[in-house]
Amino acid sequence: MEEELKEQINIRKHFFHERIVFTNGCFDILHSGHLELLYNAKSYGEKLIVGLNSDSSVKFNKGRQIINEKDRSEILASIEYVDYVIIFNETTPYYIISYLKPHILVKGSDWFGRIIGSDLVEEVVEVPRRLNISTTSIIQKIKEKT
Repeated sequence: MEEELKEQINIRKHFFHERIVFTNGCFDILHSGHLELLYNAKSYGEKLIVGLNSDSSVKFNKGRQIINEKDRSEILASIEYVDYVIIFNETTPYYIISYLKPHILVKGSDWFGRIIGSDLVEEVVEVPRRLNISTTSIIQKIKEKT
């Protein structure tokens, strides 16, 4: 799967001169802040690749995993401005960014100064984060109501 995606991306970059954008995350409970990030990310290029933390990676990074990777990837793939979803098992997306070599890396501003893979791309874009919503705050609200 990764090799096939890399080949498609290289064809698009070299023959069609398309700008390839990459973002990543757990997307454990998809919310409007995620959608805003993805929409903004797509505006920076022709193809948007979303790196999705695998179940084991989410558990390692967050200490929890709510929705499985298969369902999360299907949800993300159904969003019209997402062109490719690739699941990665590592704790960070560094390897997959170095492998795919996108032009632009987009992350939320909450990652300011610690964007993994920024040394591998031509441009890094930090999208302002909506402060009123996060997966953690959604989980907390659910806990408070039960």
